[in-house]
Amino acid sequence: MRIHKEGRKIIFSSFFIIAIPVAVLYFIIGTVTAFYITLVAALLLFTLVVRFFRFPKFRAVKDESAVIAPADGTIVIVKEVYEGEYLKTNCIQVSVFMSIFNVHINWFPVKGVVKYFKYHPGDYLVAMHPKSSEKNERTTIVVESKSGPVLFRQIAGYLARRIVCYAQEDTNADQGEQAGFIKFGSRVDLFLPIDSRIQVTKGQTVKGARTIIARLPEPK
Repeated sequence: MRIHKEGRKIIFSSFFIIAIPVAVLYFIIGTVTAFYITLVAALLLFTLVVRFFRFPKFRAVKDESAVIAPADGTIVIVKEVYEGEYLKTNCIQVSVFMSIFNVHINWFPVKGVVKYFKYHPGDYLVAMHPKSSEKNERTTIVVESKSGPVLFRQIAGYLARRIVCYAQEDTNADQGEQAGFIKFGSRVDLFLPIDSRIQVTKGQTVKGARTIIARLPEPK
């Protein structure tokens, strides 16, 4: 199993943060039984931290007519909305919620040119909250595909307070390429052309860069 680069420093620090209390408790309590109980608990916690930053090997979907999942998780929203930051039109919003057990790497859902990027500081509402897309810390990225612009947002959650985004304006984005990372629970919203053919339903589990979220309309 590979470890994502965003987790290396955190894993290194976590080892000492977890190991030091275990050693101190052992000397304070002084019993073998208590030491083993504490050690097992510490190992489980450290394993969860390491697992959070795992980087699985897989082959990303390459299909210019499709929008692929920008993250692992569960579909929590599929609805028509007005997108007012950049697109200024009605779109289909598809939102993927990532629990702490999901891989938290984010992926470019389409191939094209990054036309817009903006970081928004904000609050830390629970990622499932309907207003988190507007009020939480977030990034907005727009990729101009052959079928038109596709907008997606990385949204921080109650626990996730560190968004990393690799997108840069006026650069090429490849479908299935890493777009960023959100640390410890969060959400990614997609805003798609209104006439896109949605391929997922609310409650469905999706895999980042592997599940097809929608079929885009034919280029005009």
